[in-house]
Amino acid sequence: MPEERTPHFIEQIIEQDIASGKWGGAGDPSVVTTRFPPEPNGYLHVGHTKSICLNFGLAKKYGGRCFLRFDDTNPAREEREYIEAIQEDIRWLGFEWGGKALHASEYFGWMYELALDLIDKGGAYVCELSGEQVRETRGMPTEPGKPSPYRDREPAESRDLFERMKAGKFPDGSRTLRARIDMAHPNLNMRDPVMYRILRKSHPHVGDEWCVYPMYDWAHGLEDSKEGITHSLCTLEFENHRPLYDWFIDAINEGRGEGREEKIHHGQQIEFAKLQLTHVLLSKRNLLAMVQEGHVRGWDDPRMHTIRGMRRRGWTPRSIRAFCDEVGVTKYNSLIDFGRLENAVREHLNKAAPRRMGVLRPLKVVIENYPEGKVEMMRAVNNPEDENAGTREVPFSREFFIEREDFMEDAPKKYFRLKPGGEVRLRYAYWVTCVGFEKDESGEVTLLRCTYDPQTQGGEAPPADADGKQRKVKGTLHWVSAEHAVDAEVRLFDRLFKAEQPGKKTGDFRDDLNPDSMEVVAAKIEPGLGFEAASDEPEWDDGIRRFQLERHGYFCVDPDSTENTLVLNRTVGLRDSWARVKEH
Repeated sequence: MPEERTPHFIEQIIEQDIASGKWGGAGDPSVVTTRFPPEPNGYLHVGHTKSICLNFGLAKKYGGRCFLRFDDTNPAREEREYIEAIQEDIRWLGFEWGGKALHASEYFGWMYELALDLIDKGGAYVCELSGEQVRETRGMPTEPGKPSPYRDREPAESRDLFERMKAGKFPDGSRTLRARIDMAHPNLNMRDPVMYRILRKSHPHVGDEWCVYPMYDWAHGLEDSKEGITHSLCTLEFENHRPLYDWFIDAINEGRGEGREEKIHHGQQIEFAKLQLTHVLLSKRNLLAMVQEGHVRGWDDPRMHTIRGMRRRGWTPRSIRAFCDEVGVTKYNSLIDFGRLENAVREHLNKAAPRRMGVLRPLKVVIENYPEGKVEMMRAVNNPEDENAGTREVPFSREFFIEREDFMEDAPKKYFRLKPGGEVRLRYAYWVTCVGFEKDESGEVTLLRCTYDPQTQGGEAPPADADGKQRKVKGTLHWVSAEHAVDAEVRLFDRLFKAEQPGKKTGDFRDDLNPDSMEVVAAKIEPGLGFEAASDEPEWDDGIRRFQLERHGYFCVDPDSTENTLVLNRTVGLRDSWARVKEH
């Protein structure tokens, strides 16, 4: 059993709240309510996985509940496509939410009524300054802002104007509703922030019902309140917004209770460090630019670090969840080496993925003393890490393929693969010796001629000679029978960006794109990796076929595969090649 880790700081807060009965009966963990609140303006990426795992994971750990709620307050950037994709991605990661997905837009009527109430209390006013004028008058951290000339409007006038804004009586952008707080506040978020703006844009969830839309800062805390969120988990950039969220709810609750209208729920916001990885771009705007400009093939390109891209590349939900747990939850921003995520993928696939043989850059070999037309079935291990994985039969014949890099005409002394006169072991098959080779007009080797030792069947060492000496070889090669090989298009992926922090030096991520992030090769694969899954392959929950090609890494079958073309993606190599580069 793995050693149980020390609870992180959010778990400690929750456990203290449960013990004290802060949100309900003392000792009752079922009162814990969290939420994952994505804005449906793009596809989820690896940066979101930490928040997903944290919110859903805490609810599961403490027997509470976690809502999926779309913060859909900006129809100018939101689409139905994203709403559906986000739900699919969260389910793929292994999480479910009770009932239907929630939408901030479903609370628009309630929020509007609360805004009217705040206007009546003198806590908000309709402003006619343009967006640029609002920014110009906000001031600097060390200098107070300038009050709007409309700040002292009578509540009745502001109410009338706000109702007319809702009724569509004014042009887009001509008026806003602003909170009346403090234009000299040291926190710029508290300097009369905008609560509503006029925007005639059809909404992906509620259609054309509204032409005034709440700003995120007004809606955020109210959404949590409506849903009874006890622990509102946000990344650190929202720490400076927390005083504003608190002010809004406190201002709404002022004068409520004691026989009057009930106070609205006021949960607890807790900030944590977001997931930041090297060699990864997490800005939705820049990710969209990469797709639109053709730097990648789409949102699910296996080089993209969207959840859809990671899924298509063959990464497993279990490995991503394990990585999020391993990096932990802290209050301090840090840059995590991308290799740690790749290692989590390797660790899972090493235990779960069956082994197969494939030759990425084929070189043909003929065994001159092997009978023509003969085919033997060699017994191969499916996964040495899994004693229950069993074995499979792999066909062996007179002609087969090895990797081109596994032969060298003028080999150095410590080269232990095939060379003229050299002997190697073919994995699961025989020992062979190179007795000749052929070249084309350009001088490239096109064919190897070998002999085999029939006494080494299964790759076993031959008997000792009369003097008791044991023949030895140091090289073992993988191979694929030429007669039985399956042709495959194999896509070999490298990191999409060369720099640890794309765009940091020049301000443009394009300057750090890796031109060699994908290589496509025509490979030869053992027949067990045809179009139909073999009976000895594991059943993956998401239906994606994954396996290890010996010596090459972990691969999966890509959706581009057809009845005539098998397409494979390299999920991750056997080792972190980037780490070795940095070491040297």
